[in-house]
Formats: sequence, C-alpha cells, structure tokens
Amino acid sequence: MHWPPPNDWPFAAQSTRVLNKPHRWHVVSLHAAVPQGSLLFLHGAGGALHSWRHLAPLLAADYDLHMVDLPGHGYTNSPGGARCGVEAMATDVLSLSDTQAWKPTAIIAHSAGAAVALRVAHMMARRGPAPQVVGINAALAPFDGVAGWLFPMMAKLLALNPLIPALVTMGASPEKAQKLIEGTGSKLDSAGYALYARLLGDKAHVSGTLQMMARWNLTPLLRDLPDIAAKVCFFAGSEDRAVEPSVAEAAAARLPNARVEHLEGLGHLAHEEAPVRVHALLQDCLKMQAA
Repeated sequence: MHWPPPNDWPFAAQSTRVLNKPHRWHVVSLHAAVPQGSLLFLHGAGGALHSWRHLAPLLAADYDLHMVDLPGHGYTNSPGGARCGVEAMATDVLSLSDTQAWKPTAIIAHSAGAAVALRVAHMMARRGPAPQVVGINAALAPFDGVAGWLFPMMAKLLALNPLIPALVTMGASPEKAQKLIEGTGSKLDSAGYALYARLLGDKAHVSGTLQMMARWNLTPLLRDLPDIAAKVCFFAGSEDRAVEPSVAEAAAARLPNARVEHLEGLGHLAHEEAPVRVHALLQDCLKMQAA
C-alpha cells in the first residue's frame, strides 16, 4: 500500500515509517502516562495493524503499545519477499524491536502472527526474561498430507507471477471481504469489512500475503515448543473455521507454561468481534505474567 496511510486509516495520525533493513516498517506506538508494561502487537497473514483498532485503545491507558505491519503487509514495504517466513520475520521483528529500544513484557499476536511471536520470545529468552505471549486463534498447525507440499508450492507459483496479485485484487469490495471473513466464523461491522476490502484491493499487500504463505514452514518452531520458556495464553474461538480450537490445545500441551482460554461464540477475528470481552480476558493473562 502506498505511504502514507490516508487520514481515515486506523492510527493514521500516530503512524511512522521506520527503516530497519531490509524493510521499511509501518509502526504505531502509543504511550501510557504511567505504563504497567510494554506490549508488542503482531497481526496475522493477510491482515495489518488495523486489526488492533478496537483492542489497542482499551489497553493504551495502562501500557506502552507498539504495533507493526509485518513484512509485505499493509504499509510495510519488503523487497522481494525472501524474508517472509516464520524464522526470517521473527529475526527481523527482533531487530526492529532492538533498534527502537522496545522491551516488550508481552507480545499479543493473532493467527500466523502467534508463530512469529513465539519465536521472538524464544530468541529474547536467550539474553534475558522472555516476554509473555498471548496468541489469539494461533495458527500453529502444519498442513497435513498432500496439502503440506501442494499449498506452499501453489502459493509460491502465484507469488512469483506478477500478474496474479493484480488478478486477485480485481473487483475487491466490502461484500467480497464480508464473505471471506464470515467464512472464518467472524462477523464485523460494515467499517471493518470496508477496511479489509481496501487491503484485498491492494496488489502489493496481496503479493506480500502470497509470499508469506509460500515460505511458511512451522516445522522448526513446532520442534522447539518444549524449549520455549515464556508464559503463554492461547485464546481459542469456538466458531473459528480457519484454526480449530484443538490446535491451541495441542500446542499448549507441548509448551512448558501454557494455558488455553476458550471464547464461546467467537470466530477467527475474535478481537475485532468482541474487543471488550477479549480485553477483560487479556488483562487476566497479563496479571499472570506479573505474578
């Protein structure tokens, strides 16, 4: 998407651009008068930091907040897409965090962003206290069988063809965005669908999403789950049709210090559907970190 964000884009007034090679990051930071801690937010594949538009203001009075568009997504420009996999993204998010002197006490992440968050926490633990990780409908399941090689291969072929993102974005509309989002079990307001339609209508954003899908490999992270010492809270929506709640249960069983909170009646974008409800649960998890 073309910089700068328009005035009607969430957090446009607080948006800054940070060059931390190889990416030009879209960063939003909000600061509390007397912060209880610092939170880093990571969205999921195909999303952007706009995803936190309802949840972040509920936390801003008590915490310093740092939100980013992941490489190739939203307003973060990423050359080529070679650094759009889990391990590369985690390395680059950690580098950005170091450069900006962020010291997150917790990382709040959605869907595929939770995999990046767990790896960042694992890296941070090698040099000091690990931040807590809160994963909302965390996408931590590998593809099974034929899909394990066919899906990444197809995504890679699509991403490498410069015509495909343009074809995918043709005719993007709030109605099509609504159909896509409701297919994941979530229902948003009309403004939410319109924001996603703008993302789906942007060639660079769609290309970045395809690049991420093409390079997605969870095997190293899943192998290392027993060694990740961070406290972890998973929020699992009962109506999530993109990531089954059993995925969170399976991951939590392999992590040394994890628990799962179930969100009855909510889908994949639970934090956008019911931000007040998610905020209350999140506050409980953050108190657990302080204990």
